[in-house]
Amino acid sequence: MATHWKKYNESKKLIDSTKIYAIADAVELIKKTNTTKFDATVEIAVNTFANPKFNDQMMRGTTILPHGTGKSKKIAVFCDEDKVAEVKKAGAYIAGKDSVLADIKAGKFNFEVLITTPELIRDLAVVAKQLGPKGLMPSPKSGTVVANIAQAVEEFKKGKVEFKLDKTGNIHSAVGKASFDARKLEENVASFLKALEENKPVGVKGKLVKKAVLSTTMGPGIQIEA
Repeated sequence: MATHWKKYNESKKLIDSTKIYAIADAVELIKKTNTTKFDATVEIAVNTFANPKFNDQMMRGTTILPHGTGKSKKIAVFCDEDKVAEVKKAGAYIAGKDSVLADIKAGKFNFEVLITTPELIRDLAVVAKQLGPKGLMPSPKSGTVVANIAQAVEEFKKGKVEFKLDKTGNIHSAVGKASFDARKLEENVASFLKALEENKPVGVKGKLVKKAVLSTTMGPGIQIEA
C-alpha cells in the first residue's frame, strides 16, 4: 500500500490541479499517471447542474461507446424458451424464463445486465426487490426492456453503457482501458460527453456539465473540458 501511495503521489505531481485539460492532453496524462500493474479501467466522473430532486431534471439513458469499454459484460436474458438459442448466439451468458427466474430467487446474480421484452417485464415483478437494489431491474430507459432482445445483447457486448444521475447530481462511467490507443480513448470520452448533452433534462437551463474528471482505477483525477 505504501508503494502504491508513493507512485500515486509521484504521478499526481504531473497534473496541474488548477488547469482544465483538453481531452487529448488528459488522455496523454492518463497513460503517464496510471499507477497499477494491471490494465486499469479509465473512468469519467461528471458533476452536473441537474438536481435529482426534481423529476424534470432526472437523467438516465444509454450510449454505445465507439470502441467499447474493454470489458465484456455477462448478460442475462429473461425470455421465452424459443428465443434462447438466438440470444445466446448474440452473446448472452444465460437465457431462459423459469431458469433465470429461479436463479434470481435463489440469489444467484452471476450477470451484470438483465434484458427482457415489454411482454415479459411484468413477470419480473416478483423479484423486483432483489433486482432493484443491485441496479439490475430492466427498464426502457436503460435499454434493457426491448422488443429485439438479440440486438440489445449485441449492443451491450459492443460497448453500450448506461448513465444515470445519482443522488448528488453526479454521473460515473467506464470509458475504456489504460491500454487503449490514445485516439480510441479520446473518441470514447467525447462520445460519452456528447450523449450526456443530447440527453440533457428539460428542467436544466443553460449548461449541463459543471465539472468532468478523467482518471484510471486508483489513479489521480484530471479535469477535462466539457
